[in-house]
Formats: sequence, C-alpha cells, structure tokens
Amino acid sequence: AGPLGGGDPAPAPKADQLVQYIVLRKDLWTCGGSGQGSGSGPQSAVPWPLGAVVAQGCHAATAAMWMSRDDSATKAYCDEGNINDMHKAVLEVKGETQLRNLSEKLDANGIKHKLWVEQPENEATCLATKPYLKDEVFPIMKKYNLCKTKIG
Repeated sequence: AGPLGGGDPAPAPKADQLVQYIVLRKDLWTCGGSGQGSGSGPQSAVPWPLGAVVAQGCHAATAAMWMSRDDSATKAYCDEGNINDMHKAVLEVKGETQLRNLSEKLDANGIKHKLWVEQPENEATCLATKPYLKDEVFPIMKKYNLCKTKIG
C-alpha cells in the first residue's frame, strides 16, 4: 500500500516487471527554472506550483503511452488485469540541459519516450518512456535520483 492505502511505499519493480520512467526537472519547483535552462523561452525565479509540475509529468506519460499504444509492452502494462498494478519510477534531473541530454541518450539507445516541451515557451519540462522491462532501461536511468521531495 502506498500513500493512498497507508503503510510503506510499494517495493521497487523487479527486473522482469514493466515500468514507465518519468523524469522531472527539479529546478522547476526549487527555482522556477531560473539559470538551468537552455536559454530559450522565458524563465522565472518563482518556483512552479505542485499542480503545474504534476501536470507536466501527466502530459509526458499520457503522450508516451498514446504514441506506443500498439506496442506489446504498453498493451500488457495497460491490460485490464494489470491496470491496478502499474509501476512508475519518477526521477529528477537538475534542469533543462540535463533533461535534453537524457532525451538524446535515450534516442541514441532506441528507448522510446516523449520529451514534453511546454509551448509557447519551447521549454522542455519532463520526459516519460513507454513501458519497458526494468532491465531494458535501468542501465541508462540508474544514475538519476528518485524524486523524493517532500510536500509541505
């Protein structure tokens, strides 16, 4: 049981479990993106509200799922028998440059994902992979920290 059911968080996915990775920019909630971006688009020193950051992750995750809707792993992940047993790993990077670099690395390794770029600012805010077996993506993602920021 996790935060909704009380008790300890769910255990980390096993190597043979499907997992969707979501990577958020930490600077969005710590300093509003100021000083961490690529220089394109207006950036504010005001931290983003929690809801706005969550929405960015939702946009990327939904887009990644839709773009891979015909993929067998995505179908299995969204199967009626698995719908209540989804595994996501939410990671963080320092800022936009690191996020764009990760996206390029995923592209180079054939890992399907969606880099969410907020418009009209043209600012990359997060990315999400399609569902993969943990072993397929973990070697690339292991250097990034889990997003563990506490609310309140």
